[in-house]
Amino acid sequence: MPKPSYAAGAPGSRIAAVAASRPERVVGNADLGNSLGVSPEWIERRVGIRERRFAGPCESIPRMAAHAASKALSSAGLTPDDVDLLILATCSMPSPMPGGGALTAAELGIPTVGAFDVNAACAGFCYGLGVADSMVRAGTSGCVLVVGAERMTDWVDPEDVNTAPIFADGAGAAVVRAAEHTGIHPVVWGGDGERAALVAIPDRWSRLTMRGQPVYRWATTELVAVGVEACRRAGLAPADLKGLVVHQANLRMIERMAEGLGAVNAAVARDVVESGNTSAASVPLALSRLIDLGEVRSGDPVLLLGFGAGLSYAGQVVDCP
Repeated sequence: MPKPSYAAGAPGSRIAAVAASRPERVVGNADLGNSLGVSPEWIERRVGIRERRFAGPCESIPRMAAHAASKALSSAGLTPDDVDLLILATCSMPSPMPGGGALTAAELGIPTVGAFDVNAACAGFCYGLGVADSMVRAGTSGCVLVVGAERMTDWVDPEDVNTAPIFADGAGAAVVRAAEHTGIHPVVWGGDGERAALVAIPDRWSRLTMRGQPVYRWATTELVAVGVEACRRAGLAPADLKGLVVHQANLRMIERMAEGLGAVNAAVARDVVESGNTSAASVPLALSRLIDLGEVRSGDPVLLLGFGAGLSYAGQVVDCP
């Protein structure tokens, strides 16, 4: 049965809970280095990654997404029946249709709920969060699940030294609910389609290709201003932040961007060291780890900033659940 519509919008929205789902298989640098002809130290020195997770045959995108979503709902004191809308951020589904959002809803036991996919690659979760915030404030939905889930290893050439040590799999989910005050601040989003070929899967028979150095320069120079603008729209300065979660592309990039932003009082997420680059899943996975480690507390302002293929970016300041 359709859920009742929400006639009146909410003054704001908030993240009620965040949770992660990490595949069981842990892959260290030594495992990859042997096949790629490089040392484990070379991989860590180049991208800052020590290990990552690879999904197994039974860990599909919808299944990992549903696992993370179920954990987030439980943490928020909710059940799948409380969900009005599910937004799945992913760029690595094995086929163009059906959408992974609908399959995730079915895994959760709510197959008739509104569900759709967002493909903005590594910026996808932040795009989905921006949409969820608007849906709640407009009165369209009262409870939205935003999930980032990827199996990037399905699209990476295991013999490509430029991508194989970097990309990995996983899922992270957030529950977005109505709030009396703003807990998800205005999103800043955009892109540069003229440089879209820098990170791409050219066609359905291809593997992921990436020109890392131009992407690194773009992120560490042009996107710092995006983070500053997201803070401004939240009425904050970067120094007011208590947490900083930028897309977990590689450790050098994360630390360079943190320095450029001047977020001197923020706990900086470095989940990439143990999780690798999980594209749309990286921001919620990293936020979840910051919370689990106690490095950010409920109500703390945290900047989320996703960026990658497209070249797309999106970021917003959120209050930590």
